[in-house]
Parts: sequence; structure tokens; C-alpha cells
Amino acid sequence: MNTIQASDLYKMQLIQDAAISPDGKSVICSVLRNREKEQKKFSNLYLIDTSTGKETIFTTGDQNDSNPNWSPDGNSIAFISNRDNEKQPQIYLIATNGGEAKKLTSMEGEFISFSWSPDGEKLVCEFRKKNLDALEREKDEAKNKLGIVSRQISRVFYRLDGYGWYPEDRRHLWEVNSKTGETRQLTDHPVFDDFDAFWSPDNNKIGYFSNHRPDPDLEPDQIDLFVYDLTSGLSQKLDTPIGPKGNGTFSPDGKWISYIAQIGEGEGWRNQNIWIISSDGSQSAINLTEKYDLHVNGNTLNDNGPAPLVSPIWANDGEWLYFQEAKHGNTKFMKINIKTYELIPVIDQIGVVGKPTFDKSQSNIAFIYGRPKNLPQIFIQNLDQTNEFDQLSKFNEEWFNQLDLGELEEVWFKGRDDNDLQGWILKPPGFDPNKKYPSIMEIHGGPITQYGNFLMHEFYFLASNGYVVYFSNPRGGTGYGEEHTKSIYGGKWGTKDYDDLMSWADYVEKLPYIDPAKMGVTGGSYGGYMTLWIIGHTQRFKAGVAQRSVSNFISMWGSSDYNWSFQQIIGNQAPYENLEILWGNSPMKYIGAAKTPTLIIHSENDFRCPLEQSQQAFVALKKLGVDTKFVIFPDESHGLSRGGRTDRRIVRLNEIAGWFDKYLK
Repeated sequence: MNTIQASDLYKMQLIQDAAISPDGKSVICSVLRNREKEQKKFSNLYLIDTSTGKETIFTTGDQNDSNPNWSPDGNSIAFISNRDNEKQPQIYLIATNGGEAKKLTSMEGEFISFSWSPDGEKLVCEFRKKNLDALEREKDEAKNKLGIVSRQISRVFYRLDGYGWYPEDRRHLWEVNSKTGETRQLTDHPVFDDFDAFWSPDNNKIGYFSNHRPDPDLEPDQIDLFVYDLTSGLSQKLDTPIGPKGNGTFSPDGKWISYIAQIGEGEGWRNQNIWIISSDGSQSAINLTEKYDLHVNGNTLNDNGPAPLVSPIWANDGEWLYFQEAKHGNTKFMKINIKTYELIPVIDQIGVVGKPTFDKSQSNIAFIYGRPKNLPQIFIQNLDQTNEFDQLSKFNEEWFNQLDLGELEEVWFKGRDDNDLQGWILKPPGFDPNKKYPSIMEIHGGPITQYGNFLMHEFYFLASNGYVVYFSNPRGGTGYGEEHTKSIYGGKWGTKDYDDLMSWADYVEKLPYIDPAKMGVTGGSYGGYMTLWIIGHTQRFKAGVAQRSVSNFISMWGSSDYNWSFQQIIGNQAPYENLEILWGNSPMKYIGAAKTPTLIIHSENDFRCPLEQSQQAFVALKKLGVDTKFVIFPDESHGLSRGGRTDRRIVRLNEIAGWFDKYLK
């Protein structure tokens, strides 16, 4: 059999979105593909018959068709496409029985999301208009060649990694007539962003979220829930506890609103919970999942497709809410009774449930399912008949099933504080238990996320090169309760997390097939931070690769797209208030002890962890006489390893493998 290669990224068809039809007979999905010649990515829509699994290419062409959304009657599908203008996507409609797509909108700006009204007469869109100067440049070739003269910035959050520089206009809500395309702006304010819009069942109201503080960027967790009356044009703010929140849905009778929220300001370690509140504000908000210490989220790290989080889904009888839960390396699908708080798993198997959607009767559920040794596929389950679910899509299977991926083993082990920890060990193809293997520890980013039972192409690529690859979820991540996540909050990076990673290395080092003299370490973002931290605190690893790293919290303050908010993680004090805590949590303070040969990888347009973070580490290692190399990828963002240009992703993988080969083989 073949082994996985870096160049297999070109072969992958990756499911980006999926939704089941109201009658349950079809699933529409958006599938991403690569074209090597131009180094471009395109996406088209596929229609899959739920009874036969037959796939039909629903849209064709070299464009990006995304966010497919069934009309309530199931007769048409709305989606976003840039088929007529590469730089200006619009909303299109296409009949379910086929035919040409019809352009519905002609707006200048960015469609962030949209949804149908229950009667199918309208869409509500979250939309951001372009700057006037950008529109002028598009119409004037001379001005377009000269480019931007200056950026006028007044807000603190003025750019976003992977997105770029924000336009002056904020995100607002627009109504679109689904027959004529006529538009009407519903909300407008020079400072406030309005997002996560959702319809009431009577079509008369729209719920949404917004931060109405005088300067929302300075109090980003002060998000409130609003209900907009389409008749009066007025919004009512509902009284909810302080904290970040979103993903709202009305109950079937319109009397309640469910949403996902954390409690508090600057307390990102807290669980996300399921809340409900009366839609007229007459009854206080209730946290349905508080007593279970669970985290409502769809996120399990991977590098081959999303597992989107959905808003809570009401049962048709209005007594249950369905939602995703990230736990122990899996993303489960659960339901909770809004009166008794009884919690029942709906899909609780090894893997990651993403973008679950029901048909109208709620007899069938379709979802994107990621598993440890398979690329994500669409699955379907009939809830009336069985607890088992069936695979519906077959993307990539012809070539992927020919691969020998090696063996993956899940283990639980003890940390230095007698704490329970979970990890995974990936053995190379053709594994021989009588041999001694070089090994690579992978450390996840975040840190508030989890590794788990979702295929990471990077891990299997390194294993195919003869390495035992091992990864875990140390304290600071999610999926193991609030205390696990809180352990390193408030200026404690590099403490309990470092202890857990060293316990993990101790565990793996003692395995009979591991060569203790040939152990490597790598990670990106927070994982890059921990890689630099590790080489400044121990020489047990013979090679390291620090990717898109944090190295110096002092210089990172204000220069990241998250700018000052990083102070919340590290003691919640600015450099002019407490320089010592930021420096004490910075790998640069300890890098003078480093001796480990370390490759530094960074993207030039990384706004999350700016390039200077790796520049500092590289120069320090050079000055120390430690063997190092700096690989910089132009035009790429923080998310290079997941969504960057494919040739650059391939070079990145080969650089990592080459560095470890140099020192571990």
C-alpha cells in the first residue's frame, strides 16, 4: 500500500458545509478542491440522494460556491458565489430540480452569513459594506494602480488574521426579498457590529447580538441579545448575564430564545453553555448545562476541513435542545430537556460531529463527521429507527483507501499532580515493535481547544516518514472541564501545561520501541510558544520546530490582531502596569539556556502572532550559536497549515520533515 505524502493535499476534496433538505431526501454540500497549475482553490455544490448516496455535481465552474441554504419549502437553494465577479460574491438562487443559478443580490461588500425567513419570502443577511475609497478605486484604473494612500484607524480591533484590514463600516443586518432581490438595511451604527441573526417563527422578528458599549473594542465581552421588530423597526435588548454570547434560535412557539454563552469578562477559560431566555424579556436567562461542567463547542483541531458549530436546535415539541459538545478529543451531539435538564447523548462515538442539520420532521439528521483515520464525510442517521448512522458521501475514498496510515493508539496517563491526561500515539506504517523509532511530540495551538479523533494530515505525513508521532491535551485546553482549562490562566503559561507535556514525554520515552536519544518537538501558535519554552527549560529533545510562535508578550501587546486582549490571559495587566508578569511568561526570558537545534517557521502576514515574534527567537538562537533556520512564507496568514496556498503548505511539511531527519535519523 502507499503512504500519505505532502503532495496529497492536491488530491483532497474537502467538505466545507452541508445541509439536509426539509423532506430529508437530499443533502446539499459545498466541496473545496485545489488546482495545482494556478495554485487556486475552488468550491462547488453537490447534491446527494439520502436513500441511494448518489452524488450529483450541482454547480460547475472555477469559482467559489459556498454556504448552501435550503428554502423552507425545499424548492430552491440559496448560496454565496463569486461566479460573476471574483472579488465580489453575491447571493444566488438555484432550483432544486436544477437549471441555471439566478443572481439575487447586487450589493458591494461582504456577505458574512444569511438565513431564510420561515415563510421563505425573505432572507436576513449579516453584511459589511466596502469603504467608499475602495469603491472609487475599483471604478478608476489610475487610482487602483496607485493603491491605498493611507489607512484611517480609530478602532482598536482594526485588522483580523486571515481577513486583513477591516473596512470602516461595521457588520449590520439587511433584509433581502427572495423573489425580487430588493434590499433593506435593518441596523446601522458607526460603532456597533450586529451579528448572528435568526428569525422568529412568525416571520415578524429577528434576534441578533451586538455590543453597545461606547467603545465595544475596549469591552469586547459586553455582548447583548436583541430582538428586532420588523414592523416597528425597533430593537429590544434582553437582560442577559455579562459575557460573550451568540448562536441564537427561537423556540417553535416563539416564546423562548436559546443561545450559547460564557459568563464574565476576560474569563475565556469558562465553559460555553446552553442558555434560554423568554423572548419578551419577562423571564430571566437560565443556564441549562451549568451543572454538567461541559463545553458547548464543535472545535476539535484538524488540518483538512471544518466541523462547524451550529446554533442550538429546538425539538419540534419545544421541550428539548440539541447541541454539540467538545469532550475528550471528540465532538458529540447531545440534547437537553429545558424543564428537567435531563441530558441525553444523541451521537456519542469516536469522532467529531460538525454542522448537524435536521429535516423538517426531525426524523433524519445529516452531519459532517471527522474520524481519526478518515477524511471528513457526510453521514446520516434516522432517529426514528436506529442509533447507528450511515456514511452518505464518498469523496476521496478511491485514493485514500489505498493508503497505509499506520496504527493510532489512545492512552490515558497520569500527570505530575496525579491528574488524568489523554493522549494519542501514531505509529508509522510497517511498524516493527522490535525496532527503536525516532519520535515527534506535537503540541496544539490555542491553548483553549483540543486535539482528538479528527485526522491531521500533518501527523500521518510525519509518521509515513518513519516517526512515532504523539500528541495530547495538556492543562489549558478544553474538553476536560473548567478547572483543566483554568489551570494556566492569569499568567501561568509554561507551568501546569509544561508539567503535563513533560509527563507525556516521560510516558512515551519509556515505551520499548522509542529511541530516547532521538526525540523531537514541534507545535504552532501556542504550540510554538511551548516549543520555545521547552528548549529554554530542557535539553531532552534533540530537535525542535517552532511555528507561528509567541515568544515575547511584551512586544506582542498591541501588535497582534487581538492586541491588548492578550493581557487577559497573562494576568490582565498591560506592560505599563506590570512588565514583569508579561516577561516572566515569555519564552524569550529563558531562551538563553537553549541548545536544541530549532527550525523557526512563520508567515509574513501573520496578524495573530506577528512575524517579529519569530524574528526575536531566530536572532537569539543565532547569537547563542544554536543551529537554526528561519523559513518565512510570504502572503500567508497565521492559518497557513490549514488554509494556506497548497504549494506553500507542502514546502512547510517538507521543511519540518527535513529538519527532523537531519537530527533524529
